[in-house]
Amino acid sequence: MALESHSQILVEEKPSVRILTLNRPKQLNALSLNMVTRLLQLFLAFEVDSTVKLVILKGQGRAFCAGGDVSAVVRDIGLGKWRRSADFMSLEYTLNYVMATYCKAQISILNGIVMGGGAGVCVHGRFRIATENTVFAMPETALGLFPDVGASYFLSRLSGFFGEYVGLTGARLNGAEMLACGLATHFVPSTRLTALQADLCNVGSSDPVTFASTILDAYTQHTHPERQSAFCRQVLSSFFSFTLSTIDIQGKFVSPVSYLAIYFSLCRLDVINRCFSRRTIEEIMSTLEIEATHKPDDWISATIGALKKASPASLKITLRSIREGRVQGVGQCLIRENRMVSHVMKGDISKDFVEGCRAILIDKDRNPKWEPRRLEDMKDIMVEQYFKRVEEEDGWEDLKLPPRKHLPASAIAKL
Repeated sequence: MALESHSQILVEEKPSVRILTLNRPKQLNALSLNMVTRLLQLFLAFEVDSTVKLVILKGQGRAFCAGGDVSAVVRDIGLGKWRRSADFMSLEYTLNYVMATYCKAQISILNGIVMGGGAGVCVHGRFRIATENTVFAMPETALGLFPDVGASYFLSRLSGFFGEYVGLTGARLNGAEMLACGLATHFVPSTRLTALQADLCNVGSSDPVTFASTILDAYTQHTHPERQSAFCRQVLSSFFSFTLSTIDIQGKFVSPVSYLAIYFSLCRLDVINRCFSRRTIEEIMSTLEIEATHKPDDWISATIGALKKASPASLKITLRSIREGRVQGVGQCLIRENRMVSHVMKGDISKDFVEGCRAILIDKDRNPKWEPRRLEDMKDIMVEQYFKRVEEEDGWEDLKLPPRKHLPASAIAKL
């Protein structure tokens, strides 16, 4: 096991930098128990090592990380060992918490697929580098799960109700969209990543965070979402963060405000905020359908379609989770998500997770038989149960996060 975990997490030591590479390329670097255990050990060791100033995390192959190793989790549930699956999730959430409260700079290079658990090992860090190859999604509702790994914390902190849209629909974002909405901090073309990493390894000892920020800013390309992007209207905030006075559009220089005006009629954030701000999933669906009637649009139709294909149970607990996350700290979110995922693994309320994985990942018929089948059959009392302790299970306890003493405020305010 030790040899396997070491081969799945490659460690490169530089004088003041440690470079960690997720190394399961055939599995799109899906996180195994050994990988999560090893990452947690390394991050805790680097934190108390005064010679380590920066930690760089990246993935081998065409993915940064496509999520947790769902096949292993489902296999354990099938063997009647749901507690082992729940324990794996608890360990992953502990890693997420350590990253979210890390006092040293974590730089994640997202040159490829970033989904589910992959978001959990990068979004909580200080710097998140997107490229033209980045594809981000939280696809859990299509699998009968819910966006976890602290997603109720980071999705709830996106502008307006964009987090609800991303979490409920599993919408895919490219690198420019990640930058615009704040999930990424920088956008660097993939051809420049080797040079970027080499420059980051020259970090000094005085102020490594400022040093890294200065280097990253120098490499950043000022990109923008595509015209059809659901987030193109949010582009202004990204440009203001770069303090640009002019932007080159088809050879002409215009102000950021003029740039926004060009995209004004094409943007979808108003629709997202109007629809996904509703109190219930049923109201969100109804409002989207009204929008589609008034102004037929392929994107709205696709959004409605994604919601109709998702697990009704997953949709309802996801919406409540994100809404609660708005007023909770990252630790509180992870403790609550651990309760929720324990119920999912146990299957005492719904077995949609096993069914979703069967339909999407195993048999691949893409025709899950959800239970409950309809939104109206997923009653409030059933939703409430996911947020309670697993009282009937001997030995089950709420997630106990490791103490994080003497941390600067900046360590827990990265988003």
